[in-house]
Amino acid sequence: MPAPIAVQLYSLRDDSADNFDNVLQRVAAMGYQGVEPFNLYGRSPQQFRRQVEDLGMRVAASHYPWSNRADSIQEVVDVIQALGLSRAAGGFMPEDFKDRAAVERSIETTQRLVDALKPHNLTLFLHNHFWEFEPLDGHTPYHLLQDAVPEVEFEIDTYWAANFGNNDPQQEVQRVRRRCPLLHIKDGPLVSGAANVAVGRGRMDIPAVINAADDSVLEWLIVELDKCDTSMFTAVEDSYTYLTGNNLASGRA
Repeated sequence: MPAPIAVQLYSLRDDSADNFDNVLQRVAAMGYQGVEPFNLYGRSPQQFRRQVEDLGMRVAASHYPWSNRADSIQEVVDVIQALGLSRAAGGFMPEDFKDRAAVERSIETTQRLVDALKPHNLTLFLHNHFWEFEPLDGHTPYHLLQDAVPEVEFEIDTYWAANFGNNDPQQEVQRVRRRCPLLHIKDGPLVSGAANVAVGRGRMDIPAVINAADDSVLEWLIVELDKCDTSMFTAVEDSYTYLTGNNLASGRA
């Protein structure tokens, strides 16, 4: 059976700022099984989780709080556990991969977070952008981190992993398939600065990317569209229709 489908609510951030209740209701009505928040819009983690579950969905993962930007690891633990999750998010900025010394610092940070979360029975997953895949001294920086910290998990953002057509996202998923419980699925023209499009309408080979994952490890497919020239609600719903209609993900309907 295909992995369940969720949506990263960052995709609907503009509408969420106006009426978050309406966003959650509309996402549930589309058939999404889960959501991944980046902001709780004034709700406590417990309130947010209850609201999501009352709508028939689950909290798939969370980008709040970001482990390496939080005030304390205890804050991360408290929120993630209240959301009913077993893993916390982390990620890095361009300067964290700008040279070999920066990569080494990112490796040290990642290992520190893994070790800090472990006593709480939580794991760390990293979400990538494109800069982790920019070649550096003949190496791919993200590969150096992956190899150096074997316990960290990954939420491979498959569109960013393509690095605007300069990289093979299928190979990137394959490389960490045993450590990749989450995939961010997005689509677009693979042009820097260009808007995303609904999944299935861009240049990404979506089936190949999803099939590169390990079915026994993959827990969620999470649609994320950073910006679209069309209505974001329409793009999010069209993405759901494409993925579930092609038996690449499973919805609630």
